[in-house]
Amino acid sequence: MGTRFLPATKSVPKEIMTLVDRPLVQYAIDEAREAGIKEFIFITSRGKGALEDYFDNAPALEAELRKKGKDDLLEILKSTNMDSGEIAYMRQHKPLGLGHAVWCARRLIANEPFAVILPDDVIAAEKPCLAQMVEAFEETQGNIVAAMEVPEDKASSYGILDIKEDMGSIVSTKGMVEKPAPGQAPSNLAVIGRYILTPTVLQKLNKKTPGAGGEIQLTDAIDAARADGEEVYGFRFRGQRFDCGSKAGFLQATVAFALARDDLRDELESYLCDIVHSRQAAQ
Repeated sequence: MGTRFLPATKSVPKEIMTLVDRPLVQYAIDEAREAGIKEFIFITSRGKGALEDYFDNAPALEAELRKKGKDDLLEILKSTNMDSGEIAYMRQHKPLGLGHAVWCARRLIANEPFAVILPDDVIAAEKPCLAQMVEAFEETQGNIVAAMEVPEDKASSYGILDIKEDMGSIVSTKGMVEKPAPGQAPSNLAVIGRYILTPTVLQKLNKKTPGAGGEIQLTDAIDAARADGEEVYGFRFRGQRFDCGSKAGFLQATVAFALARDDLRDELESYLCDIVHSRQAAQ
């Protein structure tokens, strides 16, 4: 429901909130496309019609841009369109957890490996995170989750990997603990919002067993697939992750992505330097 961003999310879905000049969900779609994914399923809920509208054609706007000769903006606009049959929407009627959200797409996914992206985890990387994970999946052929080290006092906010063997970028695991109690985390390697999973995980989600927080947890289904003999790997991706589900993380991502833009860098950098110098002078 995006309560941390109220009142903005009273009328604007969190996934549509704009990071520089693109909504969060566009970053997710771009990352998936660069990983070779061509079919997309969005799990949505009541009040998120703007999400569907965003990926639809906008004939009047396109015609106006074409009339005014704004071809660069027209190309940007066209890149947000999704062809018919390329995208599907499934509604999750009750917020029963990430595992339940993935379960909602079970009939469309059927019996294929699939990727899961949480749009409020935005990752800046030279090679997109999911593309890195696809390469790792081709090597391992097992369930694979994106992972990063977190401070010990933050571990209780994440799913934490119980490491069996650390092989560098790829880590084999013997379990996952969802939001462990303080001081009880088996490692500091946390799962973040990128997964490549096998159909077995969907089968385990059919049980709809509540886990941490009373929600149906995706990590529990992944662990259940492991119990059936499937390997589960953590993948240390190369890149910087921003938690855009928090205000501070969203602001940090906005600054980082703006500074990476040639058309924005100089002006923003100058402004930030002025702020820092003003504060130092005031002290």
